[in-house]
Amino acid sequence: MVASSKALDALKTIGLNKYERNLWVALLSRGASTAGELSDISNVPRSRCYDVLESLAERGFVIIQPGKPIKYVAVKPVEAMDRLKKKINEEATDMNSRIDRLSKSDTIRELEKVHKESIKTLRPEDMTGALKGRYAMHQQIESMFKKAKKSVKIMTTDTGLKELEENHLNVLKKAAASGVKIQIAAHMSKDSSESAKSLSKVAQVKDIADVEVLEKAQGRLFIVDGNEFVLGLTDDLKTHPTQDVAFWTQGSHAAENMFEPFFEIVWKNGKALK
Repeated sequence: MVASSKALDALKTIGLNKYERNLWVALLSRGASTAGELSDISNVPRSRCYDVLESLAERGFVIIQPGKPIKYVAVKPVEAMDRLKKKINEEATDMNSRIDRLSKSDTIRELEKVHKESIKTLRPEDMTGALKGRYAMHQQIESMFKKAKKSVKIMTTDTGLKELEENHLNVLKKAAASGVKIQIAAHMSKDSSESAKSLSKVAQVKDIADVEVLEKAQGRLFIVDGNEFVLGLTDDLKTHPTQDVAFWTQGSHAAENMFEPFFEIVWKNGKALK
């Protein structure tokens, strides 16, 4: 039986490349086979079969059977998934430990010093960048929230409000506890009402959904301390998270003289959360 394209695509989502997918499915169809036989039925060049099968064995999909010629035995799919999950968890735990050790080492202090010195020589236009994907955007705004000393001003959408609570509530809670003033203006709906209530415990929250003058003012804007901001450039309802794009910059001119005044107009017209 040949696996469907849907099944092959599903294997892609767990990190198997084209050669790995084709070889493993070919091996599943045989149970056990040699690299040469698998090359013939999988359309994977024989020169690549050995290293790809080795990779599959390391990840728990294949068992290598010593001999001449070497044979490969397919691991049952359910068992292969369990093995892969265990290996990923072990690798993640090991990597987290390495990162923790590095974060507390002299190496990080040395690298922080190098970065601090380089920042002094940069021009404002150097401290800008495009953030591709919603995950990258959330990473950047979390870093900004952690550094906040005075203020965090947020304008966001209904979806953005829910993501704000899901991803950043704890960081905003710590910022508020340290004296940072947090303001959130959002287009709200019944779907985001619980998120709004949750965020209102650490921030001032206003609804701008029913304000006529702000009807078309839908977007995502995050300003921290008047000198750093992230601006969403795509519609979060119509754009897949992986294709979301935002603009980041660190510089007081645009934040203080353009976006903070705009935010204040939005804030003034918003309705306080009941």
